[in-house]
Amino acid sequence: MASKRQFNFFQKLLYFINSIVATILLLSYFLAFVSPKTVPVFSVASLAVPFLIVVNLVFLIYWIIKLKKHFILSGVVLLFGWMFFPPFVKFSKKNTALNSDVKVMSYNVRMFNLYNWITEKDIDKKIMNFINEKEPDIIALQEYYDAKNVKLNFPYQYFVPKSKRNSFGSAIFSKYKIINKGSLDFENSANNAIFIDIVKNKDTVRVYNLHLQSLKLNPQKENFGEANSEKLVDRLKTGFIKQASQVEAFLEHEKQWKGKKIICGDFNNTAYSWVYRQLAKNKQDAFEVAGSGLGKSFNYFFPIRIDFILTDNKTKVHSFKTYSEKLSDHFPIMSRINFD
Repeated sequence: MASKRQFNFFQKLLYFINSIVATILLLSYFLAFVSPKTVPVFSVASLAVPFLIVVNLVFLIYWIIKLKKHFILSGVVLLFGWMFFPPFVKFSKKNTALNSDVKVMSYNVRMFNLYNWITEKDIDKKIMNFINEKEPDIIALQEYYDAKNVKLNFPYQYFVPKSKRNSFGSAIFSKYKIINKGSLDFENSANNAIFIDIVKNKDTVRVYNLHLQSLKLNPQKENFGEANSEKLVDRLKTGFIKQASQVEAFLEHEKQWKGKKIICGDFNNTAYSWVYRQLAKNKQDAFEVAGSGLGKSFNYFFPIRIDFILTDNKTKVHSFKTYSEKLSDHFPIMSRINFD
């Protein structure tokens, strides 16, 4: 009888923890409707939504295995998120290929490993070989380093450095002639948004490369276990506020363009954030349309998708893939898009 009582107590404790985690997840869903400028500290929780989903999945599976009705709690919360918010995981995949497709890639190359964050040799050459092998028609590169040894097979390019003194910034390479280009030049930030206009058949298409303010999450460190957690939270709050201002500036610029468009980039935030909700409004997320799996695009200790390819609703998304190459702290993503 003693062991049975202990087991019951353990179950009660576990369900209590389950209730807290499920409640936090449910509340975190709604942070996508609240600007980080309003209550920035709450935005930190939106970053943890993928982690909270995984924890609730573990609880769901545990209670099902134990044949306990307690699974309903996490089940309902997860179902609610699945129905009304971007999917955490995609089970189906769309894979269509037409000769008229445009292959669009987005990749944060982390300055081609300039400072040897990865000890493996020739990371810069491996990144270049990977890109050239996949043959995207357009590629948006974040944290691009403009060096003489960087050789990519594109006839047209647009590069905007962080400042006149720097050789790194944002770049777009294209196999289509660039007829117009520009930069938003975010204030007080190493991040930026740039764009090019290209002509595909009779369509003029705008391609944005959007790199929002970094939250400085380090894959090699357990940031959420830092000794001084207050510094971490303060840094995240500052980052979220800057992201909100950058999104507002971007949307103001974007609404001036009435034609077809693609928005690529490293948003430095998840699909459960206010940032993503604003940017993805009235657009298609290529991962949601044609991707599969978790879509993990950042090399962190839990699945997190912060790199995106968005299109206007008139554009057809035929495929989407997240590659597993560990040549940066981000994974490259590519989509086949059709404007015909």
